[in-house]
Amino acid sequence: MFAARISVADPVRAFEAEEWSVAELIKAGWRESDLAWEHAAGAVARHAAADNPSEAAKAAALALRIAREAFAKDDPRLGTSLANQAFYLRAAGHGEAAETLLLEARGVWASSDAWIARMTAPRVARSSMFHMRMEQLHRDTYEARWRKKWAELAAEARARVAALARVGALDAAAEDALARWRRECPAMLNDTRKLMAAVVFLGAP
Repeated sequence: MFAARISVADPVRAFEAEEWSVAELIKAGWRESDLAWEHAAGAVARHAAADNPSEAAKAAALALRIAREAFAKDDPRLGTSLANQAFYLRAAGHGEAAETLLLEARGVWASSDAWIARMTAPRVARSSMFHMRMEQLHRDTYEARWRKKWAELAAEARARVAALARVGALDAAAEDALARWRRECPAMLNDTRKLMAAVVFLGAP
């Protein structure tokens, strides 16, 4: 089980305040690997922000292992994992291997349109019956707005991956990534949350 590899006692665990039951994961269409990857990717940034590169490198390796084992070849989370692992390979003196991973990361993000096309727009829980009915009546418009948002996120990530490959180094922006995640992370488990994590934690080790 992927989650068993992440220590609950870890002081820089990515999301201490959140706990999800198996039933909640299934209801949301998530798997244990989805949540384990999110924890690992967040832990990379948390360890990096705490100036603990050795633990950040371990978390990056775990995130990549989960992504390779559990995700599709066009999953943006795989692209992010590849790019972040490249940072630590380069830091360890494995420049050629790092460049190979960066090239693969660019390819994953370039092919991610099919994965994004399979995403489902979140159904926002509202207390107002009026808003629920309006969402049902205008579902096409609602989904179109989300697809525009997803396309913008993907474009941002692709530009960043391309820039990383050009300059030959990843931009260590762990604190900014964590702050953005706290601001923008969807409260519920959904497809948008998967994509958001892939974008926010890209190049933030």
